[in-house]
Amino acid sequence: MGWLVAVAKFLVNEILSEPAYLIGIITAVGLIALKRTTGQIVGGAIKATLGFLLIGAGAGLVTGSLAPLGTMIQGATGAHGVIPTNEAIVGIAQDRFGSRVAWLMILGFVVSLLLARFTPLRYVFLTGHHMLFMATLLTVVLAGTGQSTFAVVAVGGVLLGIMLVAMPAFAHPWTKRVTGSNTVAIGHFGTAGYVVAGAAGKVVGKRSRSTEEMKLPEGLRFLRDSMVATALSMLLIYLVMAVVFLAKVGKEQAFKAFAGAGGGAPATDVGNYLMQSVMQGLQFGIAVAVILFGVRTILGELVPAFQGIAEKVVPGALPALDAPIVFPYAQNAVLIGFLASFTGGLVSLGLLTWIFNPAFGLALVLPGLVPHFFTGGAAGVYGNSTGGRRGAVVGAFLNGVLITFLPALLLKVLGAFGDQNTTFGDADFGWLGALIGNAGKAGGAPGLVIILLIGFAVLGAAIVMQKRVVETGWDPGAARDAALGRDAALGRETAPGREAAPAGETTAGRASYPKIAPPAGAPAPPPPPR
Repeated sequence: MGWLVAVAKFLVNEILSEPAYLIGIITAVGLIALKRTTGQIVGGAIKATLGFLLIGAGAGLVTGSLAPLGTMIQGATGAHGVIPTNEAIVGIAQDRFGSRVAWLMILGFVVSLLLARFTPLRYVFLTGHHMLFMATLLTVVLAGTGQSTFAVVAVGGVLLGIMLVAMPAFAHPWTKRVTGSNTVAIGHFGTAGYVVAGAAGKVVGKRSRSTEEMKLPEGLRFLRDSMVATALSMLLIYLVMAVVFLAKVGKEQAFKAFAGAGGGAPATDVGNYLMQSVMQGLQFGIAVAVILFGVRTILGELVPAFQGIAEKVVPGALPALDAPIVFPYAQNAVLIGFLASFTGGLVSLGLLTWIFNPAFGLALVLPGLVPHFFTGGAAGVYGNSTGGRRGAVVGAFLNGVLITFLPALLLKVLGAFGDQNTTFGDADFGWLGALIGNAGKAGGAPGLVIILLIGFAVLGAAIVMQKRVVETGWDPGAARDAALGRDAALGRETAPGREAAPAGETTAGRASYPKIAPPAGAPAPPPPPR
């Protein structure tokens, strides 16, 4: 039995938890199904793997560049509390629940493939590290309710499989709006925030122009380059916070802010301290550029290769990919979303401090810059797709509120793990963990029945969403298109000088996808699966 546990741990920890390997394997399988040559199969798989490694490298640069800024913000505001970090809580949990997490994750992935094959939810979740995070959450919460190892793995595996196919379905009308096609889905457990952002954009931004249409003075034309605009914005934020932090804590402590950032050394004087702040802001711009290049690389290889899987293994399936997959479609919205989400986190922290902590004992959840960048940036893109600039700001702000309050509620059901200084950060971990944790308090078989009913309710709601909303071609931004003078049927501007839709032409019998054009350099997606 020990060797089976070792094999399971190897598959989870060394392959399935590494999204780059998983993507490479999936790409290779797709190319084999398409009967490509050996060279094309090997080359495509390696290039897809490298694309995800580029995303990971960019994410590492983002984390490194944001770490000193987080220190400055905490020092300047005097806030103390829990910082949600998925990787940290998973590492802590692995020491106690490693084998159960491994078996649960494998079972959950198998269940998800069966559901993708035999239900209308034709999505294959390919974000390996989020599979591992959700498997760990389910293990910790279910084990905390006193369930046996078998029950934890069996029930948790079913719940994980459901979540892997259900969440992409809930977000898919908005994902199609973002990408302009039906060839890729979102596979990230911040989905609740993205749906809220897209819905909020529809409400507040009917006539708001896109973040990508911002008109700048001639002297600021250089800001139209997203990499330059991102780097400059972060540079200014860094400088402001560096000055506030220095004034609050003094030179001795402030100069140490960069000591832990990628092996950096403490600042030697005020000038060096400020210039290190400038450098970290520039590094952030580089990090975002690396992520965007990685996304374009992976799209260029994975989406065509996935046609093989869609046609041969899971007919009609779509790949559900990590949140940065939507970044290239509205790069200004990513930065706006990050800032708005972080603002939402700060406002929520104030509410926790003054109201909800004293009244309900909820933990103080500090706004972690990394989750606010990735989920807030994606929320900004979703909000922009349905509500332009207003949608990006309001939608991402609401995402920031969600990823502050939901982790605070989740801590209530994590048992001994609730005493750690970290927890799961993204929205779906919070609401699902809180629901099943409270349901599990019924204990024994009744608790398991209630938990399974929650899972089946999520599955049923996702199937209804897929059949009645996704497959009917509902476009959440159609009203905005009409208000801004766009032809919703063809997605073309109908302003003076532009051709309108031919008389009598409608969307009947044709794909009714949102019509936001992909950015320059983005690969042309293949036709949807037949």
